[in-house]
Amino acid sequence: MNGTSMSGFMPEKDLLHTILNDLKRTSREYATGVTEAACPTVRQMFTDLTHSTLQMQGQLFNLMQQQNMYSVASPALRDEVNKQLRNHEQAMQKANQFVQQKLQAQQSYGAGYYGQGGYQQQAPYQPQQQQQGSYQTQSSGSSRYSDYLS
Repeated sequence: MNGTSMSGFMPEKDLLHTILNDLKRTSREYATGVTEAACPTVRQMFTDLTHSTLQMQGQLFNLMQQQNMYSVASPALRDEVNKQLRNHEQAMQKANQFVQQKLQAQQSYGAGYYGQGGYQQQAPYQPQQQQQGSYQTQSSGSSRYSDYLS
């Protein structure tokens, strides 16, 4: 098996990657079927399908790895993982601080219907429903919702 040979419409390596990904997806769907099946017969069928699909996926993976068509990721260094974790935690802290600052600023600025400086704030949109469940429109013919879109 050669990774550069063509199998009709696409290189063999690409075709095998597509099949491998499809087997992974299928095994996830079968596993979902196992967990959601109420009938023991159906549950066993999905269990068997999951098992055979995982076997095919493993065989294809081994074949592709032997042919240098698939390489596993190198294991991450613990220090690098910890560094990335710290970076993400710092970014999350900054985002939380930003949100808190904006919420505090909004609370101090928009304490009432008239905010600081006499600007009138719009009341939140609350549609009025008619008896049939359709929204009431204004006399201009446009819906109240459309006023918020412009």
